[in-house]
Amino acid sequence: MGHKLKITGWIALGALAGALTTVSLQTVARGTLEPLPLEELQQLAAVFGMIKSDYVEPVDEKKMITDAISGMVSSLDPHSQYFDKKSLKEFKEGTAGKFVGVGIEITQEDGLVKVVSPIEGSPAFRAGLKPNDLITKIDDTAVKGLTLNEAVKRMRGEPDTKVLLTIFRKEENRTFPVTIVREEIKQKSVRGKVVEPGYGWIRISQFQERTVDDFAAKLNEMYTQDPNMKGLVLDLRNDPGGLLDAAVAVSAAFLPENVTVVSTNGQTPESKQVLKATPQDYRRRSGSDPLKSLPPGIKKVPLVVLVNEGSASASEIVAGALQDHNRGKLMGSQTFGKGSVQTLRCLDARYSLDSCPTTGLKITTARYYTPSGKSIQAKGIIPDVMVDETPEGSPFAALRTREADLEKHLASGQGEEVKDPAHEKAREEALKRLEDEMKKPVAERRPPEFGSDKDFQLTQALNQLKGKPVLVSKTLVERKEEKKDN
Repeated sequence: MGHKLKITGWIALGALAGALTTVSLQTVARGTLEPLPLEELQQLAAVFGMIKSDYVEPVDEKKMITDAISGMVSSLDPHSQYFDKKSLKEFKEGTAGKFVGVGIEITQEDGLVKVVSPIEGSPAFRAGLKPNDLITKIDDTAVKGLTLNEAVKRMRGEPDTKVLLTIFRKEENRTFPVTIVREEIKQKSVRGKVVEPGYGWIRISQFQERTVDDFAAKLNEMYTQDPNMKGLVLDLRNDPGGLLDAAVAVSAAFLPENVTVVSTNGQTPESKQVLKATPQDYRRRSGSDPLKSLPPGIKKVPLVVLVNEGSASASEIVAGALQDHNRGKLMGSQTFGKGSVQTLRCLDARYSLDSCPTTGLKITTARYYTPSGKSIQAKGIIPDVMVDETPEGSPFAALRTREADLEKHLASGQGEEVKDPAHEKAREEALKRLEDEMKKPVAERRPPEFGSDKDFQLTQALNQLKGKPVLVSKTLVERKEEKKDN
C-alpha cells in the first residue's frame, strides 16, 4: 500500500494458538512489553475446551480457531480481514489486476454480501448486477453466517465454471437468481479518449499495480492524437480505491514536484508518514519512473475531477490532494469517506508477504489526511461544485451507502458522529420516488455509460473547462459530520 505501507513484506503477527496454551504471555505493542488480558484468554481457552469435549458431535479444532480469529478481526471495522492461504493468494491476485471469479467489488451488510460495484466488462457487469445488490445465496449455500472471506472463496473458482447467485435488489423489492460463468478478470483500470478537439477524458476505475503505467500510456496516446489539449477531465466516479502508491503517482502527474499528497497517522512509527509528489514515494520497488514520459503540458492543463459516492480510498486521496493544492476543480457528489489505511501482513515471520505461503491479516493501521490535514474517514471529499447525475437531478443519492453508514466503521478522529435526521428523511423520500421509477421499463432506468455523449456530469465538466455555465445540483447536499453535545 504505497512506500512503507504498500503490499511488500510487513512484520508478522504471532499466532492465536499460543495464546490459548500459555498463561504468562506478553505482547510487543508500540515498542514496549504489555501484558495480555490473561483472564479473558483463559475464558477463551475454557470455552474452546468445553466445546471440544461436550458439543453434540466432534468439531474441527482448526476451523474453530480460524473462526475465532476471523470474528476477532471482523469486529474491528468493515475493512480489517483475516485471510487463509487460498484467500490471501486471491487477494494478492486482485491487487495485481487479475483473478478468476465473477468480477464484483463487495462488502458486508446485515450478514449478507453487498455489491459495491461490478467491475466494468466483467461477467457480473454483463449479467446486470448493480451497486447495493445483496447476495443472499451462492449456489445452494445461504450467505447469512458466512464471513466475507468465505463468500469470496465460494464465488471464486476455475475458469468457465458456473456459479448461481441469488440476488435481493432492495430498490425493486425482489429476489431473483443469476447464473454467472467465472472467467479470469483482467481489469483494465484506465480508459480515456479525446472527446472533442482540445478536450480529453481519462477514467481510472481502480488503483492497481499497472494503473500508473497504463495511465501514462493513455495520456501520451491522447496527447499524440491532440497535442493542443485545452482541458482534461479526470474521472474517478465509482473508483473504490486500491494501492496507495498508485494514488500518489496519479496525483504527482498533475502536481508540482515534492508537494505533499497525503499523510497517514496511526499507532506505529511505520504508520506515520507524509507522502509527496516525488518518485521515491510512488515508484514501485526499484522500477523506473512511469511519469517521466508524460508531456510537460500535463502540469498546467486545466483540470476537472469527477467524483461521486462510489469514489473511495485511493481515489479520495487523489481528489483531496488536487483540491487542496487548487490544481483542479472537483465536481460531482460527496465521496464515500474511506480514509483508513489497511496493512497486509504475513502471519509467518519467516516470510515476506510476496512469498507468504500461509495465512495473512489485513488490518487497519492508520487514517489518511489530505495535504491540509483534513481526515477523509467517514467524511469524504466535498466537491467544489455539486453536480447531479442527470438533468433531472440525483433523486436517489440519499439511498447510496457511504463509509459512515457501515456498521463498526472507524470514526474520523475529528469529531463524533451522530445520525442526521434530515438524511433519514431524505432516504424515505427517495424510496418513494424509487417506487415510481421501478414502474418504468428497464431500458429507461439504465443510467448512461460514463464517458458517453449522454453522460450529464461529463458534459458539465466540459462546460466548466470551456468557461460555459454549469448546471449545479438540484438535489445534492453535503452530509455533514455533526458533533455530540458535551
